[in-house]
Parts: sequence; C-alpha cells; structure tokens
Amino acid sequence: MDEDLSVDGAIENTIDDAVQQVTAPLSDYISGPVLKIISVLVILIAGLIILKVLLHIVQKALDHSRFDDVLHTFVISSIKVVFSVMLVLTVLGYLGIPMTPFITMMGACGAAVALALKDSLGNFAGGILIIFNQPFKKGDFIECAGVTGRVQEINLIYSTLTTPNRVISMPNGILANQTVINFSEDENRRVDCQFGISYDSDIDKAKEIITNVIDGSDYFNTGRKASVGVSAHGDSAVMIDALAWCSNDDYYAAKYYLLETVKKEFDKAGIDIPYPQITVHSSDH
Repeated sequence: MDEDLSVDGAIENTIDDAVQQVTAPLSDYISGPVLKIISVLVILIAGLIILKVLLHIVQKALDHSRFDDVLHTFVISSIKVVFSVMLVLTVLGYLGIPMTPFITMMGACGAAVALALKDSLGNFAGGILIIFNQPFKKGDFIECAGVTGRVQEINLIYSTLTTPNRVISMPNGILANQTVINFSEDENRRVDCQFGISYDSDIDKAKEIITNVIDGSDYFNTGRKASVGVSAHGDSAVMIDALAWCSNDDYYAAKYYLLETVKKEFDKAGIDIPYPQITVHSSDH
C-alpha cells in the first residue's frame, strides 16, 4: 500500500512540475482560477500528444504482426479507452476532486454490466482466443457443432459462416470451446457417399460403376486414389461406401454429382436400390 502511494505521489509530483514549468511565467499576470484552467488544458494537450504517439507505435507493431484486423481495431480502441480514463482521473486528481466515489461508481457499473452481459462476455473471450490462436481464418472451410461452411467474417462476438443456401452467425464461445475441423488445412476434401444395393444385385458390377463415375469426373481429379468397398450388410441392402477426394471449392457440387450419376448408372445396369423392408409375422388363433 505504501509503495502504491509513493508511486501515485511521484506521478502527481511529475505532473505538478510539468505544469509549473509551463504556467510559472504566467502566474504574475493571471489569477488562480484561470491559471488552474490553463494547467488542466496543458495536461489534456500533453496527454493527447502522448496518446497519439503511443497509438502510432502500437499500430506499426500490429501492422507487422500476424494477427487479424479485428484484433488491431480492438487493441487500438482499448488503448484509447484506458488512456482516456487515466487522463480524466489525472485531471480530477490535479483539481483536488476526490476520486474514490468515482472509482467506486465505475466498479459497481462494471459489475452490473458484466452480470447482464455474461453470455456476450463469454463470446467476447472466445473471439479473443480465436484471434490469438487462429484455429481458422477468413476464407477457411470449417465444421463445428454440426455446422459446415466457409468463414466469411470473424468478429469479437460472432463469426459468420456461409453455406450453399444460407448465412450463419455462430457465437465465438461455441467456436472456441468445441472441436473445429478446418478442411482448408488441406486443399482437398474427401467426399463420403454410401449406396445401398439389393442382396440380389451384382456387388462387383456396382463397385465398378461407382469407380467409373469417380474416375470419369474432373471433380475427383486430385491425384488421390478413391476407395470403394462394401461397408455393411444392412437389413434391406448391402451398403457400399465411396470415398473420393475433390477440391474444397467443389465439395458440394462433387457430392451431388456422385450421388445423382451413380443412381442413373445403377438404373441403366438394372441394379436395385431397395426400399427398407419390414417382415411381419402373424399367428393364427
């Protein structure tokens, strides 16, 4: 406590010395209240000059950093707010106005705001974590909490994802606390499709058709080998999985193409895709 008081006293003495150097030549010509006003103006002007220099230094450092523009704006705004509050408190202290009630009021207001905006503050903290850790960036194709889309915007509270038919605003608290799959870490993405054929159909023929559809499409011309094979024996069908790689940008078009074209080729070859069947047993009374 004594150490804090000594620091505060040193700051006040420094301010007093600076103000005295500027106002001393005027003290013989200007009355006390006017001199006080001039002193306050000197403090404010000096503070604004310091703030401008500080912001210039911080902005140059941020420009050479890897952080997103959203963080740049947040850091600059935070410095302005904090420095402005400190400058106001300095002026109040110089004028001899008690600051304890003012600080107490600010603390109470801050606690009330924090309680009212608990969820938003959680999202805000999530936004800061996302910006610093950068699990994804603008333009990446991600999946989180069952939502898949391209990152359109990263803000401090919400991030915006675009899908083929909608725009989704996701709270940053969810993105920061749940598993995020970033498909853009790899330029290609795997299309997973499953086809069911009847037990009477030719499995080898069905696999050949699926393979030919994949090999004959430019969507899957990525240099990665596709996989086609039986994955399960269902109640009504033999399940065949097709795993093929396409570019991230072509994912949906490639998936739709594969599902549609395989169905058409199955129809031509007489391979049935059966409806689910239920066998009902009855007993005679």
